[in-house]
Amino acid sequence: MGLMPHFIRTLGRRRSLALFAVGTLLAWSMPTDLVWAQPVGLPAPRLLTTMPMGAQVGGEIDVTIAGDDLQQADELVFSDPRLVATHKRDAAGKILPNQYTVKIAADCPLGLHEARVMTRLGLSSSRAFSVGALSEVARTKANTSAETAMELKVNSICNASTSPRNIDYYSFEGRKGQRIVVDCGAKGIDSKLSAVLIVADATGNDLAVERRGGALDFTLPQDGKYLIKVHELTYQGGPAYFYRLALQELAPGAPIVRLPATRTVNSFSWPPTGLAEQAAAQEVEPNNVTQAQKITLPCDISGSFFPAADVDVFEFDAKKGDVWWVEVASERFGLPTDPAALVQHVGTADGAEKLTDVAELSDIPSPVKISSNGYAYDGPPYNAGSADVLGKVVIQQDGRHRLSLSDLFGGTRNDPRNVYRLVIRKAAPDFALVAWPLHMELRNGDRNALSKPIALRGGATMALEVVVVRRDGFDGEIELAMDRLPSGVRATGLKIPAGKSRGIMLVTADEHASHGYASANFLGRAKIDGVEVARPCRLATMAWPVPDAWGELPYPRLMADVPVSTSGEELAPVTLAAAKREAFEAPAGTKLTIPLTEVRRGELNANAISMRVFGAGFEQSAAVSVSLAADKTEVVFDLAALKTPPGDYLIALYGGTVAKYRPWSEAAVKAEAQQRDAQAQVAALDSEAKKLDAAAKAAPPEKKVQADEACKQMATKQKTAMAALNTAAEQAKKAAAASEPKGIADIVVSEPIMIRVLSAEKK
Repeated sequence: MGLMPHFIRTLGRRRSLALFAVGTLLAWSMPTDLVWAQPVGLPAPRLLTTMPMGAQVGGEIDVTIAGDDLQQADELVFSDPRLVATHKRDAAGKILPNQYTVKIAADCPLGLHEARVMTRLGLSSSRAFSVGALSEVARTKANTSAETAMELKVNSICNASTSPRNIDYYSFEGRKGQRIVVDCGAKGIDSKLSAVLIVADATGNDLAVERRGGALDFTLPQDGKYLIKVHELTYQGGPAYFYRLALQELAPGAPIVRLPATRTVNSFSWPPTGLAEQAAAQEVEPNNVTQAQKITLPCDISGSFFPAADVDVFEFDAKKGDVWWVEVASERFGLPTDPAALVQHVGTADGAEKLTDVAELSDIPSPVKISSNGYAYDGPPYNAGSADVLGKVVIQQDGRHRLSLSDLFGGTRNDPRNVYRLVIRKAAPDFALVAWPLHMELRNGDRNALSKPIALRGGATMALEVVVVRRDGFDGEIELAMDRLPSGVRATGLKIPAGKSRGIMLVTADEHASHGYASANFLGRAKIDGVEVARPCRLATMAWPVPDAWGELPYPRLMADVPVSTSGEELAPVTLAAAKREAFEAPAGTKLTIPLTEVRRGELNANAISMRVFGAGFEQSAAVSVSLAADKTEVVFDLAALKTPPGDYLIALYGGTVAKYRPWSEAAVKAEAQQRDAQAQVAALDSEAKKLDAAAKAAPPEKKVQADEACKQMATKQKTAMAALNTAAEQAKKAAAASEPKGIADIVVSEPIMIRVLSAEKK
């Protein structure tokens, strides 16, 4: 079994089949030969599908799940406690694997919730689960022709997945003049589906088509039977291409309410704190250059970029020296828009109108550099910036001003659903936060974009990258905090310094943290105008694991909550911590030595790991080499070179590993258990045989025959037990070979290190 006996002893009472052999790796500067085609990231549980993907409020439904690394899947849990899942059982009361019965309380909020499954590795990644008011059905048999069309009732939802290289058919009965809306939830519920919707007559002739992900709004021309056709844009299909097809009747003129959808990552910065749910005013057409809409500041207006090439023009009076902040939301609603605003002073010259540019506003830049190609290459695969508008306008002279608002590429779009919200306000300094687990930035071989649930192995520290969008001139520092954590887990925030855009949250599991999970509270705190405020930090994830972003575009989204869990079984390959939790002190301008302790699990085939530094005041430090050859090592910081001023600091070290990891295998677990039982049986029989042999030698003549017979019977039992042991050992060997260890690149993050830089010593 190689290293297995030693690793099990290291685990103590824990049960695990993970093997690690850690090699050197600098996560942000990798040699090609070390990482080409190197798997990245230790296994994490990922929930990929639930079928169905939603249910009616107040109802009950059976759900089947599937995913990656879901071994020993136990609880199916939701972000709202009013959805409760229990294991589905057969007639004999035996649990059916990966099947659950979900009850939805009558007071459960309508909309999307997060579904996750608890596994031996912790809580899985999320899958959107929709709760609605309409009755629900699930397709149970093929419907790939008009003859096999599944009948739907109006005002119902059907859960299904597209058939590869085929079309799914549904039928319904309608009446002349009836307004029917057909909607398809797909991308918005984490599906890979780009849906095409068609309403056809009973003979299959197309009447209306929607290829852009919108809803079909159709008035029936006559009484009778109609068909709905659904297919993927490129005719792909299978479990990953699931959808929720809604068939509704609406009154003429009633607004269409789309099926609920997840939010894009960049939407975390909307809305501003305290903004009313509905705008105070509406744009009034025609609001163009010749007929501008008159407004007074401050204002809050909703409108739409419609028709194509629409430019909405608003005019207002302002005085020299006034400072206004302009914010436009549209792309952050999940729309394919790119707003731009131009503010001009309107004057006259020689009897003609004279326009003087005051400010031109467009994109909200990403707070941090993002990956240049959508995966973890030279930055995170998440974008916290937006094509929306947020900027300052300083009025240069009294008088009338004009704000022209347009969609930069609106000339090719002609859709009244491309709405916007325009807010012009006096400065209201504030901030919004979003975070994601740190990804490796490998320049060769790694093209994956994977969800990374905060599912912690014992002794592991996970780093979450936290970025901020600052609003209306707020420039202060932001303290990061996380509480309501599972037992055995602690979180330490490395603050976002004043004027900066990035901080780090470290989440650490004790080595002996038990199996469990919790929904954490993640906050940023700051002082604004002398008042302490707290703002939630949203968490981003990948909707679907993308092992190669050259062949498939990643689709990041926000989550509804912040789940944190612990494995209770597997341990991190390396745990790195400071020798003490108290602050290490040194005067400014001197050298600071920090002793470190290491816990290595399994063989290490390298002597050192190169690591960089998180934390204000020390991030400019050159990479430090951390020895892997001993249980204790140290790192040295030159405070003079860093020019770190006196004060208290929190830092952490981070680098990369290549870990030899043996995947967990239920067959291997059973085979090893059978081998241990067989070994115990052989040992027990050996002990008993020794006693019988001694008794036979000491037996009087009248009992000699009986004693010898007992020894013969024992020898037969020993032979049988040894044969069983050999068989068990062979089975264990085969099971182990079937789950051979493989090298996996992953991030190592130290526990937080406290530093206190003292005032320079006087000479």
